[in-house]
Amino acid sequence: MISSRISGALALLATSLSVVSGQTFQRLGTCPTLGCILPPDQQDFLPGQHFDIRFEVHAPKNGSEAFNDGVPDEKFTVTIAKDNGKPQSIASFFELKEPSLEKWTFSWYEDLFAQDAKTPSVVNVASKIYRQVALYEPGTYTVTLNYYSGKTTTATWVVRPLATKKKAKNVILFIGDGMTTNMITAARLLAHKSINGKYQSTLQLDKFPTLGHQMTHSIDSFITDSANSASALYTGHKTTVNAMGVYVDSSPDKFDDPKVETIVELLKRIWGSAWGAVSTAFIADATPTALTAHTRSRYEYGALIEQALNGFSNTSWTKQDGPDVYFGGGAEQFLPSSASYQGKDYYAEFAKKGYSVSLNKTSLLALPDDKKALGIFCKSNLPVWLDRNIFPENTMKLKNDPSGASGPAKDIPGQKEMTLKAIDILHKRGGKDGFFLMSEAASIDKQMHVLDYERALGDLLELDDTVRATIQKLQDLGELNNTLIVVTADHGHGFDVFGGADTKYLAAQHDKDDRHKRSAVGVYHESGLSQYTVEQPGISYNTGPNFPVNWDPRYVIAAGTGAAPDRREQYGVGKNGSRTPAVTLPGMGDDDYYVNPTDRTGGFVVNGTLPTTESQGVHSLTDVPVFAQGPCSGNFGGVYSNTDIFFKIASCLGLGHPTKKTDGGKGR
Repeated sequence: MISSRISGALALLATSLSVVSGQTFQRLGTCPTLGCILPPDQQDFLPGQHFDIRFEVHAPKNGSEAFNDGVPDEKFTVTIAKDNGKPQSIASFFELKEPSLEKWTFSWYEDLFAQDAKTPSVVNVASKIYRQVALYEPGTYTVTLNYYSGKTTTATWVVRPLATKKKAKNVILFIGDGMTTNMITAARLLAHKSINGKYQSTLQLDKFPTLGHQMTHSIDSFITDSANSASALYTGHKTTVNAMGVYVDSSPDKFDDPKVETIVELLKRIWGSAWGAVSTAFIADATPTALTAHTRSRYEYGALIEQALNGFSNTSWTKQDGPDVYFGGGAEQFLPSSASYQGKDYYAEFAKKGYSVSLNKTSLLALPDDKKALGIFCKSNLPVWLDRNIFPENTMKLKNDPSGASGPAKDIPGQKEMTLKAIDILHKRGGKDGFFLMSEAASIDKQMHVLDYERALGDLLELDDTVRATIQKLQDLGELNNTLIVVTADHGHGFDVFGGADTKYLAAQHDKDDRHKRSAVGVYHESGLSQYTVEQPGISYNTGPNFPVNWDPRYVIAAGTGAAPDRREQYGVGKNGSRTPAVTLPGMGDDDYYVNPTDRTGGFVVNGTLPTTESQGVHSLTDVPVFAQGPCSGNFGGVYSNTDIFFKIASCLGLGHPTKKTDGGKGR
C-alpha cells in the first residue's frame, strides 16, 4: 500500500521511515501552503452533519520551505461566510467559545534523497480546533484563514440540499473488498455454464436494475486503501490512506484529528434506527470499524473496538451505545491480552451492555432476535470459502479458536449465515425505524493481495450467493420493497484473465526452462472454454448451483495482476491453503523479497513490477462497480466519486436536516 507522506511528530519518525514510498512526498496532504484548513477546499457536507474544524499555521525550521525562523504565527484569524455574505469569525458563527491555542512540532521528508540521507524537515505548528459543529443551510460557504500579516488560505465548502424524508426504511450495503468488474467477470466464468458463448445462468449481481461506477481516489493520492475508501463511503468525505472518520492533521495524537460524522452515527442520532456490521475479516479491520472509527491509524485495533462499543472519550463528541449486530473474526481484540484495549476482556465488556455473545455458527443461529448480538468466530480473518467448503483440512491446521484455546476454530459461519442472522436481529430491533447493515466480503481483497485468485473468486461467489439469499430473506420478511440494496467495492486490484492454462502440460515440463513452460498458456482461440462447470467423475462438492462444479480442472484460467512482487506462476488452485508468493531469503535483508522457493513449484518465474520491499500485490486506480436495487436505486447509475455513495444513501434515509432540533447541538 502507498502510505501517507506525513511522519506525524518527531516521535513517530522512526515508524514512518519503514512505510514511506512513492515519488510524491507531502508536508501535509491536504495543505499545500503554510496555512491549513481542515476540512480543506472542495468539500461537501450533509445538512446537519457534525464535524470538527482545525486550523494550522506551519513554520518550517529548515528545508526548501524554511520560513520565519521556524516561529509560527500564533495570532492567526479565521472567518466564514455563506453565499458571499458578510464574513463572521468561526467562534461567533458557530456560537462557540474560542478554543485554546495548541502547539507542536512534526517532521517530514521532502523527497527520496532526503529520506536516504535521513535529513528530515522540521516544522513548528500553531493550531486551533473547533469541535462538533454543523452547517444546516444548503449553500456555499467560504472559510478564510489569515496569517503571517497578509497570507491567506481559503476553503470553499458546499452543503448539499436538504433531505428530511425517509424514502427507504432499510439499507443494506454490501462491500466486496477489492472487487472489480474484471473479477466479477471471472467469477461468472467459473460458476456459470455457457453454451456456444451464451451463459445458461448468471450471477445475482447481473440481475440488478441499476449499475454505476465510483472513483476511488484518496484525498492526497490516486491510490487508496480500505480505511480511507471505507471512510469516504460512510462519511461523504475523502481522507488520507490509513485514516477513518477524520481529516488527518499534523498533531502527535492519532485520535485528536478533526472528525466527521458517519452514516450510522447520523442514523442513530436522527432516527434511532438499528445498525450492524458483518465481515469475513477480523471485525477491527478497516471496512467494518470505519463505521464508528475516528483516527488517522487503522492499526489501533483494540482502541477501534472500544470506539465501536463506547464512542470516543477524548473530545466532547456524543457517546455511542454500540452496534446492534457485530459479526466477524478477530478474537485477539476481545480476549484479555496485549492486543485488546487496555488488556480488557471485550467479550465481557459487550456482555455488560446487554449483548448476546456467540463464538460459533450453532450459537449464532440460536441468538435471540430481540437482543444486541456480538459474534466473533475465530482469531484473525475467517478462513476463506474455498478452504471451508472444498479443502476443509486446511482449516484444521489453524490455531484460531475464538475462545483462546489452542487448536482450530470449528463450526464457523460464512458471510451468508452471518448476514441472514443479522437481518433477523436488525429487523426485530429496528422495527418501524428500520435498519442499516454493512456486510463485507473481505478476503476478495486479502487473497488478491497474495495473488491467490481462486480463493479470491471463491469469496466473490460467496458474496453473490449472500446477496441472492438476502433478497429472498427480505422477500420472506415483507421488507424487500422497503430496502435499498447497494453492492459495491472500496477499491480495486489490477486483475484480469488473459487466457487459459493447461496445468497437466505445465506440470510435465519440470526439466524445461521457464520460456518453454510458458507454452502451457493459451491466448485468443487457444484460451479455450471454462472447465470449472464440467462435472468430473468422483468429484462432488455439494456447494450449490452458484459455485464451480470442479475447482481443479486440467484447463484453468490464466490470470494476473499489474502490480505484484516477483513470484512463480503455475496456475490452477492451490490445495494446501492460501499462497505466499514472495519471501525474504537468508542473508538477503529483512525487507528484500524474492520468489518463494516453496510456492507453485514447477511453475515459471514472473518478474514483478513493485519495489522489492513489497511482498504482496497492491491496490490499483480502477473505478469499481456499484449495483443497486430498491428505493432510490435509480440514483446510483453513472460515474461519480466514492463520496457520493454516502450522499445518495443519506438522502434516501432522510438524514439531511435544516435545524439543530434533532441533536441539541450548536451550529447554524
